[in-house]
Amino acid sequence: MAQFGKASSKRGKPTYAYAIIGVSLVLFLFGIVGWFFLNLRKTGDYVKENIQVHAWLNPNAQVKKIDSLKNYITAIPYAKDVQYVTKEMAIQQWNKDNDTTWKKFLDENPLPESIDFYIRADYVQKDSLDALSIDLLTRFPGLIKEFQFPTETISQVSKFVKTAAIIFLIAAVILTILVVFSIDNTIRLAMYSNRFLIKTMQMVGATRWFIAKPINIRAVINGLISSGIAIAAVWFTVILIESLAPSFKVLHDNTTMILLFLAIVVLGISISLFSTHRYVIKYLRMKLDDLY
Repeated sequence: MAQFGKASSKRGKPTYAYAIIGVSLVLFLFGIVGWFFLNLRKTGDYVKENIQVHAWLNPNAQVKKIDSLKNYITAIPYAKDVQYVTKEMAIQQWNKDNDTTWKKFLDENPLPESIDFYIRADYVQKDSLDALSIDLLTRFPGLIKEFQFPTETISQVSKFVKTAAIIFLIAAVILTILVVFSIDNTIRLAMYSNRFLIKTMQMVGATRWFIAKPINIRAVINGLISSGIAIAAVWFTVILIESLAPSFKVLHDNTTMILLFLAIVVLGISISLFSTHRYVIKYLRMKLDDLY
C-alpha cells in the first residue's frame, strides 16, 4: 500500500520541462517565419525607395527656375534626397560607372542637367508617378525636358512584393494554426502526466478553482519561460544571419523586432493558459476509472 502511494506520488509529480522545451521550439519557428515575413515587406520598401526618379532639364533652363523646381520637389512630403545634378556632376558619375571613350568622338559633354530624387515606398507606383509628372510639367512649363522613372522595374517590384506577401500571409496563417495545435498537443501531454494529481485533489474535497488556480499560474509562468527562450533563440539567429549576410543589417528595425517579440509572448502565454485550463477541467469532469 505504501509502495502504491509512493508510485502514485511520483507519477503525479508535475513535469513541465518537456512542455517548456516543446513550446519554445514551436514559438521559435513562429518567430523566424514572422521575421522573414516582416523583412519581405521591408525589402520591397527598400528596393522601391532606391529607385531614382529623373527630371531632365532643358539646356537653356535658368538657374532661378531650377532652384524653384528643386525647392518645390523638396517640399513634397513623399520625395526625399532631392539633388540638382549639373552637367559636370553627370559626366563625372558617367565616367565613374562607364568608360570614357566618348571623348574620342564628342568634344562637348552630351549629358543634360537634372533634378534627381527618390520617392517613399508607398508612392512608388506608376499612377502616383504619372500624376507627379503631369503636375511638374504643368507647374514648370518649358523647364523640364523629360520626366523619367523605370516603369518596368516599378511594376515588377510591386508585383513581386504583392505576390510574395500573399504567399507569406497564407503561410503565416497556416503556421499559426499549426503553432496553436502543436502547443495545445504539448500541453495535453504534460497535463496527461498530471491527471492523477488533479483527480486526487478533487477527491479530497478541493474546489475546482482551488485546483485550477496554481496550475493556471504555472501555465502563465511556463508560457513566459518558453517565450523568453524562443525570443533569445530568434534574436541570436537574427544576429547570426546579419553577421553572415551584412546586407540584412539595412533592414534591421528594433521597433518591428519588439512587436514580433510581444506577439511571441502573447501567443505563448495565451495558448499555454487556455490549453492548460481546458485540460484541467477535462480531467476534473472525468471519472477515476477513465483516467487509466
